[in-house]
Amino acid sequence: MTATIPARGAARADAGPLAQNYHPLPVTLTTGEGAWVRDVEGRTYLDLLAGYSALNFGHRHPGLTAAAHAQLDRLTLSSRAFDHDLLHPFAAALSDLARPVVAGSGPDGAAPMVLPMNTGAEAVETAIKAARKWGYEVRGVPPERATIVVAAGNFHGRTTTIVSFSTDPEARDGFGPHTPGFRIVPFGDADALRDAVDDTTVAVLLEPIQGEQGVVVPPAGYWPAVRELCTAADVLLIADEIQSGLGRTGTTFALELWDVRADLVTLGKALGGGVLPVSAVVGRPDVLGVLTAGTHGSTFGGNPLACAVGIAVVDLLRPGTYQERARTLGAHLHERLATLVDTGLLVGARGVGLWAGLDVEPGRMTGRELCERLLRLGVLAKDTHGSTIRLAPPLVIEPDDLDLALDRLTQALR
Repeated sequence: MTATIPARGAARADAGPLAQNYHPLPVTLTTGEGAWVRDVEGRTYLDLLAGYSALNFGHRHPGLTAAAHAQLDRLTLSSRAFDHDLLHPFAAALSDLARPVVAGSGPDGAAPMVLPMNTGAEAVETAIKAARKWGYEVRGVPPERATIVVAAGNFHGRTTTIVSFSTDPEARDGFGPHTPGFRIVPFGDADALRDAVDDTTVAVLLEPIQGEQGVVVPPAGYWPAVRELCTAADVLLIADEIQSGLGRTGTTFALELWDVRADLVTLGKALGGGVLPVSAVVGRPDVLGVLTAGTHGSTFGGNPLACAVGIAVVDLLRPGTYQERARTLGAHLHERLATLVDTGLLVGARGVGLWAGLDVEPGRMTGRELCERLLRLGVLAKDTHGSTIRLAPPLVIEPDDLDLALDRLTQALR
């Protein structure tokens, strides 16, 4: 496939009325099934991006499309002005799934509370609002003084509040004045985080693994230390599992890798099964309970179609089959990537489960150039931050297809 590729940030000549807030690779997709997609010219590609983990179960998973089709014939939207028959079943299913990672919700503890929203950014905004309100009403933080500690290299969305504490100039610059109330510390440094917490701190907001930054996994003792210091300071721990959660890391939630529980967990992407946007905040009832009627809302949050698909996603995850696939195939993925590092084709590779960040020698090519080479070889991937690319294959990928993709990666690097 040949195409003229515009410089980063440049408008495409054929853009027409579409605003250019993305710089896509030159391919136009029409159909998909499992880990494979097809373009307008009939070419097929292995999808190793999986919608930034929104397609954990692959394209058009039959169980998820069946749930959506069935609900389309019943009811698609009621708004939260009324209940519908799937809203409480969805909340109960997701609450039960999240019990292992929500503080105070063990087998004998209170069931986690669920607040459904639409997008991941909305879930994060909801968690921020709940944490601030909890800080004022429960902790007694003086009005307008609440602070939240976040990590450098974070990615939690692109709303004005969230980009205010981004350290990525491309996401942040030009969108001020920025929202105050956030303190940024290095990711993986528990001592720096401890130093940033004071009497005004209501929460610590972190990704278990930083996906957008290049699948950066923190040191082994980091998350237990963060949990300990949050408990000691009576500060909420908010875990953003929007990319890392729902099977991607070989566990249902990435927090399970460290046996850590958060007070609030944000979910999105794979919760909608690649069918439609579905997100939620799951957490302690005494924290989410500070949001009462009129203090927060969403017209489409928890709509019947979203709940039908969300219940089907939870059903897929309950047996643990996809988590086991991510563990087994992930081990093979990282073994082969380590070989590419050992032979000098990559300067670094890291990750967990079916999730990896790869670093190319900057003098050889950029991450974008590597993705363009992969595209010509029939593999879809996405660059991030210079000479780094991410791999996040659907959890349904077949072992032979994963090896095929890695063979083509090797070819592209050579």
